[in-house]
Amino acid sequence: QVQLVQSGGGSVQPGGSLRLSCAASGFTVDYYAIGWFRQAPGKEREGVSCMTNTDEATYYLDSVKGRFTISRDAAKNLVYLQMNSLKPEDTGVYYCAAGLGSPLLYASSWSESREYDYWGQGAQVTVSS
Repeated sequence: QVQLVQSGGGSVQPGGSLRLSCAASGFTVDYYAIGWFRQAPGKEREGVSCMTNTDEATYYLDSVKGRFTISRDAAKNLVYLQMNSLKPEDTGVYYCAAGLGSPLLYASSWSESREYDYWGQGAQVTVSS
């Protein structure tokens, strides 16, 4: 059974750090593009970051560039989103996702949720003083 199980998240003060993890089962993360999305209350889900499969290109939402880092550990079949210098506007439910599209597809559409096939259950991230 294909599954993405998330862990991490929680509450942190502005300027703090959190790491989200996503464990894949039923497939190998190396063969999939991995995306992270978030949804704030009353807002649409938005793409935060993506790492493609074959060329491992990475993409980031402008507002998180330089603060967030996407990575994967093929040996453990895990993917991560390291979030530093967190701001209140980073608050939301974060989702990991996996997609089988080509790197060319994600070069133009990495932030489109329809391009991903499997989704994690979501993890709450709250940044507040």
